[in-house]
Amino acid sequence: MNTAITSRYVAEYDALAPTLPGQSLLWLQQLRRNALAKFSANGFPSPREEEWRYTNVSAIEKKLFTPSLNQLSNQVDANWLKTQQLADAWSVVLINGYFSIEYSQLEGLPESIVIMSIADALVKKSPLVESYAGQAVNHQEHGFVAFNTAYFTDGVLVHVPAKQVLTKPIQLLHIVTQADAMATTRTVILVDELAEAQVIETFVGLDNSYLTDAVTEVFVGKAAYLTLTKMQIESEKAYHFGGTYVRQAKDARFTHHNFAFGGLLARCDIHTDLDQASECELNGLYLGVKRQHIDNHTRINHLKPHAISREMYKGVLDDRAKGVFQGRVIVAEDAQKTDSQMNNRNLLLSDDAEADTKPQLEIYADDVKCGHGVTVGQLDEKSIFYLQSRCVDEETARNMLTFAFANEMVDKIKIKSLHDKVLEQVLVRFPQEGVEKDWL
Repeated sequence: MNTAITSRYVAEYDALAPTLPGQSLLWLQQLRRNALAKFSANGFPSPREEEWRYTNVSAIEKKLFTPSLNQLSNQVDANWLKTQQLADAWSVVLINGYFSIEYSQLEGLPESIVIMSIADALVKKSPLVESYAGQAVNHQEHGFVAFNTAYFTDGVLVHVPAKQVLTKPIQLLHIVTQADAMATTRTVILVDELAEAQVIETFVGLDNSYLTDAVTEVFVGKAAYLTLTKMQIESEKAYHFGGTYVRQAKDARFTHHNFAFGGLLARCDIHTDLDQASECELNGLYLGVKRQHIDNHTRINHLKPHAISREMYKGVLDDRAKGVFQGRVIVAEDAQKTDSQMNNRNLLLSDDAEADTKPQLEIYADDVKCGHGVTVGQLDEKSIFYLQSRCVDEETARNMLTFAFANEMVDKIKIKSLHDKVLEQVLVRFPQEGVEKDWL
């Protein structure tokens, strides 16, 4: 732990605190102060911690990032913004950690659906926020969660009432425009009983060094269904932590798609708690090039009987990139009849690329069906030879096989505008040259 940087953040907190939302609320003041104490004592996570053993964040500790206090400076180019907003979706824009009503597009949103900044929600819907904030994740989880809890500048409240079925997805577009900025956002998503919704979190930034620390707490009600997609395409100089923490009620269904493409050092946590007969599907694709470090950490807690979970993560790593996958499935003693499968597949395109994978099953029940599989390897030479025998040159054969490996995860996206955006980013960042769109 870099105590100097930690001490500087803590020392400047009193000056920053009056600018943070909800400071008139005693419960939030106490929550922030407890989180600040946790961060002051432990700082950012260390490789000495088991769940961070493959990821060293000391580079973040060498630089003091600062929040953007002047919201009037949070301007973006309108034409560029349109390229980031998805067609046929309600768009919520956050710039440098602040909700921007100016750039958001919420026309036609049903009156029963609540979408507002956390800053506004803490004034207008304080009891609702208090009931859920900090319930899906505790600030004791690790340093980035504690830091976010203490320092979050804004965020979004999304509330879909019971039996409401949204006809369009909601895109939460996080943009960082300033160098050395610290974008800390807290999002709460509530999907009540029998409701259905699709939410897309997109993280982008200009070509600067900055820190994103975003925490999303999700609550899926009884027999409700939420599909949540995260597309992380931060600047190649940026540092990113994004944590998604989910609580599923009885018979709830939750699907998560995680696409990690950007950032110099990026970490994504996805943790979910499953109630009786609930279902969870986690899909992920990470592409690493140059010296990128991309870490994905998942935790699925089966708490009650008859729940089902499926997980598939794939990584493609080139140059000196490093990919990390830590997947953990915990089956509680009462969670009989659990059905859980976890798979992680990694493709290394360079002798210097590295994949560290650690699947874990902790099973405390005796009537379950659980399994996991992991592979780390290079392209199959027999498959390359087969394509060459069909008059495909070796480079194209390698590109085709690599693209097919990654595209399996892209094809899981059913929203056309999102599918096209993810595919575009895959083609932009693809480690191999020569991938042709006419293969699609």
